[in-house]
Amino acid sequence: MFGGSVAAETTSLSCVQCGKPAHLQCPKCMELKLPREGAAFCTQDCFKASWTSHKSVHLKAKLSAPGTGENSSLVSEGWRYCIKKGQARTPKLPHFDWTGTLRPYPISSKLTVPAHIELPDWALDGTPKVEPNSDLQHVVEIKTPDQIERMRETCRIARQVLDAAARMIRPGVTTDEIDRVVHEATITAGGYPSPLNYHFFPKSCCTSVNEVICHGIPDSRKLEDGDIVNIDVTVYYKGVHGDLNETYFVGNVDEASRQLVQCTYECLEKAISIVKPGVRFREIGEVINRHATMSGFSVVKSYCGHGIGELFHCAPNIPHYSRNKAVGVMKVGQTFTIEPMINAGVWRDRMWPDGWTAVTADGKCSAQFEHTLLVTETGVEVLTARLPSSPKVRSVNARSKMDFVPLLTLAVEFVKINLFVMGAQ
Repeated sequence: MFGGSVAAETTSLSCVQCGKPAHLQCPKCMELKLPREGAAFCTQDCFKASWTSHKSVHLKAKLSAPGTGENSSLVSEGWRYCIKKGQARTPKLPHFDWTGTLRPYPISSKLTVPAHIELPDWALDGTPKVEPNSDLQHVVEIKTPDQIERMRETCRIARQVLDAAARMIRPGVTTDEIDRVVHEATITAGGYPSPLNYHFFPKSCCTSVNEVICHGIPDSRKLEDGDIVNIDVTVYYKGVHGDLNETYFVGNVDEASRQLVQCTYECLEKAISIVKPGVRFREIGEVINRHATMSGFSVVKSYCGHGIGELFHCAPNIPHYSRNKAVGVMKVGQTFTIEPMINAGVWRDRMWPDGWTAVTADGKCSAQFEHTLLVTETGVEVLTARLPSSPKVRSVNARSKMDFVPLLTLAVEFVKINLFVMGAQ
């Protein structure tokens, strides 16, 4: 493990473990050309004693290294590329006619869940049992007061988890690190991260960067200045799910990306404003499509919003495009998501070899925002709305200069607000 007797420079290097004068160096640190100050040890015993913590230095160095050498090193330590919808791994980058500049990176092992956490029925074997054959795939459920209260509580936790993830966003952070924060924050709150092992999805949230439309798998790629990244969080708690997502700026983003993200947020905002009893579900797509196309963007047709509650996905389907065939009208007590995916170029998508990551067919950027909603007698309650504790974020509207405003909570008193995106301050 600690190789050879390579002498450190005789200048005052101290042992990382005990602080005594050091005469040996970690050979892995030398191979990675890391600073000598963090790689010096006085004896083999000190090195062995510090190995558990010291080896993380090697991983961080590999994550920051450019090119294929980085991924080869990760693969040698157990990180693999995901294939077959999460049911298999491979040490080699899969062959694919990539549509943009983004590539998948190796992913880490699935995170564990403590025994005291209540599990959905797919947690252990990857297969939902109740959801596919439920009558609620065809009938829109009217939630009971107890269900609504549990959903409020769960959606509040989901919001707090997403806020914790948002605080992580900056150049140099990997989406795997963001996923770990989502996982730990969910577990700490007593919940289960709903995506984990859902139809074998390998992570606790979805992170969709640049041309990824949705269902991006957190991996070892570091976020770069100019990226946009969507984080999609769902929490299972007290028998119900709460689902939301937001798209964030990473560092300095170009004007085209800013306009795309702003339009996407406005699409969600306008859709929420029409939610009330008696409105047809198909009208949501008309509102979204009209605003997106007027802004020069396109609406993804392959994925839609959905009913949510004790089931992760159920009726109603909420298409985001015009001339859709969604059935039914909104009624008090219904809960569902609206989650428009808006593309800078064509609306069509392609699937990466992992079986999950949907990307734009032309490689141009895509953005998305999502809320879980409750239809009320007077309009709508946004169950996943921002909290006073939510991180302050930069407004696209420069006139507001870091103003902080919670997102819309009641459509009955709907007032147009500024778009808030980008990493937490």
